[in-house]
Amino acid sequence: MIRSPLLHGLLAVVLPTSALAAGVRIDPHADLLYRQALTLLEQADNQNTSFTLKTSTTDQDLAQQGQALGRTLAPAVSLLKKAVELDHPAAQYRLALYYITYLPAAQIPAAACPLLEASMGQGFAPAALGIENWCPNYSRSEYRTALESVPNLASLYAPYYPQPAVRLLCHREQPQGLAMQWGRQRDYQAEVYRLLASADPAQSKAYWQKAVDINGCIAAQRRLASNHY
Repeated sequence: MIRSPLLHGLLAVVLPTSALAAGVRIDPHADLLYRQALTLLEQADNQNTSFTLKTSTTDQDLAQQGQALGRTLAPAVSLLKKAVELDHPAAQYRLALYYITYLPAAQIPAAACPLLEASMGQGFAPAALGIENWCPNYSRSEYRTALESVPNLASLYAPYYPQPAVRLLCHREQPQGLAMQWGRQRDYQAEVYRLLASADPAQSKAYWQKAVDINGCIAAQRRLASNHY
């Protein structure tokens, strides 16, 4: 795909200096694909909620519900994959989250970790939680560097929130059943500080305090109260 010099010039103006310095570029076509996928993912979420509220749970009903959900998710996944081919960090995360949600546990690391690591490498905070749970082989030094880059990219990623996660330890509201938790940017920033506290014992108290300051992180409050940093 050919892009005009004018478009590149406009992107250079729009993207914050910190993002450009970090080498993060979001392809505009990838962003369009990602936004189209979000519309379908939202429809799938609404379908899933509707299915949960229904009282009928016969095998036929469950099969029909699964087929309907699959018809909605399939084009969304296709769009996410196309955005991933263009290295879109939010699309990488959402495709990984799809694999985490729908694949058997044994298949998740191979499918999701390359996506999570690529997203985290661009400083997209939500990917950090998936890496924590599923990707023990990810370089700890690269992980630490990526975590530290998150605050510098806050302006670039602000339009991409809220984002879903399986579990946010710093979120005040507990997850209900199999439903995802949706976090704002500051919620994920608190999670990053929580993870940095675990990665850097010497500075853990300061990081726990930052997590508390930014969203009142319950997990961090408990650690500070216990004096176990």
